[in-house]
Amino acid sequence: MGSSLPTARLGRTDMEISRVGFGAWALGGGGWAFAWGSQDDSESIAAIRHALESGINWIDTAAVYGLGHSEEVVARAVSGLAPADRPYIFTKAGLVWDRRDPSSPPRRVGNPDSLRGEVEASLRRLQVERIDLYQMHWPAEDGTALEDYWATFLDLKQQGKVRAVGLSNHGVEQLEAAEKLGHVDSVQPPFNLIHRRAGADVLPWAAAHGTGAIVYSPMASGLLTGAFTPERVSSLDPGDWRSRHPDFQGEALRANLNLAEAIRPVADRHGVSPAAVAVAWTLSFPGVTGAIVGARRPSQVDGWLPAAGLELKEDDLAHLAAAVEASGAGEGPSAPAG
Repeated sequence: MGSSLPTARLGRTDMEISRVGFGAWALGGGGWAFAWGSQDDSESIAAIRHALESGINWIDTAAVYGLGHSEEVVARAVSGLAPADRPYIFTKAGLVWDRRDPSSPPRRVGNPDSLRGEVEASLRRLQVERIDLYQMHWPAEDGTALEDYWATFLDLKQQGKVRAVGLSNHGVEQLEAAEKLGHVDSVQPPFNLIHRRAGADVLPWAAAHGTGAIVYSPMASGLLTGAFTPERVSSLDPGDWRSRHPDFQGEALRANLNLAEAIRPVADRHGVSPAAVAVAWTLSFPGVTGAIVGARRPSQVDGWLPAAGLELKEDDLAHLAAAVEASGAGEGPSAPAG
């Protein structure tokens, strides 16, 4: 690893993670239902290595990203690193795709046999003997009870195939049910200045239960970077899932871009990018351990990396809260509880 960044302990685990982690969703490339468009693997590898050299010590991926391809790219990026320099690798299960029709949406599967097959496939693709954090990507929709799939995750942990287990995109009621069976090491909700609901429920729950929280989409899939315009949105590749998402259309898009523009004065005050401010806002909430931030090339890492050490002041948070209210964007708490 290169330079060091501020870290925080992930819940009750023994993992100290940098406040920002590298998100590998877009590195899966094109040709599947939730792709970001085509992506050059050599650029992906360069972005990951630059992030690690900059002090980031964890990578978040998932089996479904690129239908296995993102995990393979992550493995290539970290191959050859000395054990002391290897990052923690977090991945997810429970989204199963149709190999005959890769562009169809994956199914949300919690069947224990399916999950056991998935973990073996991820171990092979990642070329590791143990996954540091294994998460259920979404609540199952195949009729499997949460108690059954969570018991499978706990068993995988006991077997030593995974180091810690977590739940992504699950609500408080589901987290409570899981916690009764065995500790939820981490939660992974969407959380940003637009989509703020986790700040009212999942994040306080995590803080109260000694559960780590790694939030995803802190830049709202690029909307809060300051780089988007209506023209850029209209020119998105048809293979990019964002071209079809409501956040990037109509009144919602106008509100979101107005909010993004209102971030600039705070960014200028701190001498950082709007993207860094957007990420730092998520880190200001009690209960948030770290934020997953994506990058498709090394230069993008440099844009948001300062968020890891950026402490927003009361006047910054007040400015952002007022901007949220004025824009009408999204829903949820506009500032951390005082």
